[in-house]
Amino acid sequence: MKKFFMFLAVMGVMAFSAQNAAAQDEVVADTTATEVAAPAAETLDGPEEVPMHQALKTKFIEGGAGFMALVIACLILGLALCIERILYLSFSKTNTKKLLAKIETALASEGVAAATEVCRNTRGPVASIFTQAFLRLADGQTLEEVEKSVVSYGGVESSKMEQNLSWISLFIAIAPSLGFLGTVIGMIQAFDAIMVAGDMSPAVVAGGMKVALITTVGGLIVAVILQIFYNYILSQVESLTIEMEDASISLMDILVKYQDNK
Repeated sequence: MKKFFMFLAVMGVMAFSAQNAAAQDEVVADTTATEVAAPAAETLDGPEEVPMHQALKTKFIEGGAGFMALVIACLILGLALCIERILYLSFSKTNTKKLLAKIETALASEGVAAATEVCRNTRGPVASIFTQAFLRLADGQTLEEVEKSVVSYGGVESSKMEQNLSWISLFIAIAPSLGFLGTVIGMIQAFDAIMVAGDMSPAVVAGGMKVALITTVGGLIVAVILQIFYNYILSQVESLTIEMEDASISLMDILVKYQDNK
């Protein structure tokens, strides 16, 4: 009887082992089929793409809300000032050749008052300088005094065009500085984690290093964007300054000609 029960036990163990082996073979087969099907599905449908705004949001959170918020604030304020300057300079542009032709015609036909009215009805710093020149000419001042007023008021208009540029340059300098500050703090966090864990493993260091790198990249990107706008604004200011100087010389030639024909 004992031999019979031992025989049944052995047969049961063998049957159970065979069943487990079959189940494992099925799992392996299913896993292999899944692994084979997965690349095929990725090939057909392509990998799932993360939306741009979601990726930026994730990096913003990973970089630390405190420092990344300051970097974004620099970007927003800097862009606001850049847009304001670009709009101001766009509205300051004037067709100086057309304006000088109108002034010369009005001056020859109707005198200083008509030329002054033409300048007042024209926008831009060039027209403002011309208005000041004709107002002093109408007061009986000499051409030398008029020329001095043109030079002085030209400096005032140039200062107006350069307004807020110092703030833009400040944000260009602050943005990467904040990024580097985040880098230093991230490195400190990484070394603190190493000290607490007592082990310099990649998993321990990764958190602080990731914060450090993301804040640095964010600050540099903001600085590059603002620098491009800043240089564009400077080029527009230089162009308008040259235009004002050239137009002022042409105006003085017209006034000399007008005085000689009186």
